[in-house]
Parts: sequence; C-alpha cells; structure tokens
Amino acid sequence: MDKLPGVRPPDLAELTRAQDRLTFLYLERCVVHRESNAITATDDRGTIHIPAASLGALLFGPGVNVSHQAMMLLAESGATAVWVGERGVRYYAHGRSLARSSRLLLAQAELVTNRSSRLRVAREMYAMRFPGEDTSGLTMQQLRGREGARVRRTYREQAELHGIAWDRRRYDPDDFTSGDPVNQALSAATTALYGVTHAVIVALGCSPGLGFVHTGHVRSFVFDIADLYKAEHAIPCAFEIAAAGYADVGAETRRAMRDRFRDGHILEQCARDIRHLLTPEQPYDEDAGHPDVVELWDGGNRTVAGGTDWGDLGW
Repeated sequence: MDKLPGVRPPDLAELTRAQDRLTFLYLERCVVHRESNAITATDDRGTIHIPAASLGALLFGPGVNVSHQAMMLLAESGATAVWVGERGVRYYAHGRSLARSSRLLLAQAELVTNRSSRLRVAREMYAMRFPGEDTSGLTMQQLRGREGARVRRTYREQAELHGIAWDRRRYDPDDFTSGDPVNQALSAATTALYGVTHAVIVALGCSPGLGFVHTGHVRSFVFDIADLYKAEHAIPCAFEIAAAGYADVGAETRRAMRDRFRDGHILEQCARDIRHLLTPEQPYDEDAGHPDVVELWDGGNRTVAGGTDWGDLGW
C-alpha cells in the first residue's frame, strides 16, 4: 500500500501530557498554517513557529484565518483550539480532546447527577478555597455566602495594596471598553483563566458543561474550576495591571497572565485538582491501559470487548 502523503501524525506516546504543556497563546489578525509539526502564525511583521505538541490551548481571536492542515495538526497533537471574541472576552467554540478514555467523564456524570455526591464535590471545591476550615456541614447557601465575602475581601485588599479606588465588579459583556481599567483587567484576566481551565478540562476528557456549583451553562464546570484559582491569579494580576496605567489594558493583562502561567504549574495543579474532585480514591496512572480500547456495556457493571461480531458466537 502506498504511504499517505504529508507529515506522519505524532504517536500518543510522543505527546506532552496536559499538565506539562504551555498554557495558552492568543492570536488575532493573522494567518495560521502548518509547517511540518509546527503551527505557524503569519502577519505583516513576519512568521512565528508554535510547537503544537506542547501547547495547551490556542485562542483564535478576530481576523484569524486558519488552514485545514493547521487544524489537523492541533487535533493530532491534542491541543485545544478555542475561538474567542475581541480581546478574548467571548467564547464561541473549541476543538477536540487529548483524552482517549472516558473514565473521568463517566465519573463526572455519575457525581453530578446524584444530589448527595454533587453536594459533596461542591463542598470539597469550597474547602479547597478555605484551607483549614470545615465545610462538611455547610449548605450551598452558606458556602456561597462565605465565598462572596472572601472575594469581596480580596478585591478590597488588592485595591488598598495598589492604591486603586474600588466600588464593585461592573462590566458589560457586549462592551469591553465600557468598564473602568480595573474592571477591564478583571474581565481579561478571568477570560485567560477560563481558557486555561477549559483547555485542561477538555484535554482530560471531562465535560465543560457538567458543573457542580455552576449550572445551566455550556461552561459550568469551567467556571467551577477557574473559581479555585481566581483569587490567587486573576484578581491580583488585574489590579496590578490597572494600577500601572497601560493604554491597552486587555492586551497587557493577557500578557501578564501568560507570564504568571509560564512555568506550567497552573496546568499541573488544575489537572491534579480535577482528578482529586472526580476520582479521589483512584490513583492516576499515566500508562494504565490502552487508550484506544473501545468496550461495550454488558449490563450492570460489566463490559465486553468491542469490535467483535457477537452474533457469530450465537448470542
């Protein structure tokens, strides 16, 4: 048989794990193509090469023209492509997952569809934000009240630290520039954080829409996970950028968030936290099982091999 033309797609073993990848890269007003196993982005200033196999999420903003070959490489490399609006403040769509197994997705679906287990996971999410506090007996209403007080306190502390007048969180999702600099920076910082957590969630094979605290939105689980890190990363970054007085607050905030995430620790932490929440009693083994095995449900807790003509066995 003749060999297929073009560059051989990378094997799964050659790909970088989700938690070890670069976090995100935002592109706008450029042509995105492929050169061998690298993504290229070209504008009037020249061409840059992006290692697709070590990229977590590529955010496509306005004015991006992307080729079929580039999308093939992103899919083969397990990088998530996310289509976003101006300055990244709107989400439109995302690409395929790095995961080959549905283990985490099944655990997520089972937990979120049972009221007691959903409450248990939600309490654990809040416990991760309140170190040293016992959340096991708190209702959702009590947890929300405690979280609201914590976020308001964080806003006040950052405003005092950077000498910024602060009233409250105000923004118009249809008009980024209508907010004051700190609210613009908060919108840009949280969007960057959403992009990173979204990339990890889909890379692990989980559903962005099956949230435990948030509900009813296609990215409910993204908001759940991003809230774990908002007070640590997004809010301090936003106030720091607002205090610096930059003209383009959105772009500077994205760059600052990118610098905060440069060491990749946020990806590792996010992947670890998701597994802890969904499968706390199952140690994760990167090499366990063949990733492309497809099985058939056989009733109860049983499965049988797929790809078999069971009719030939007289069943």
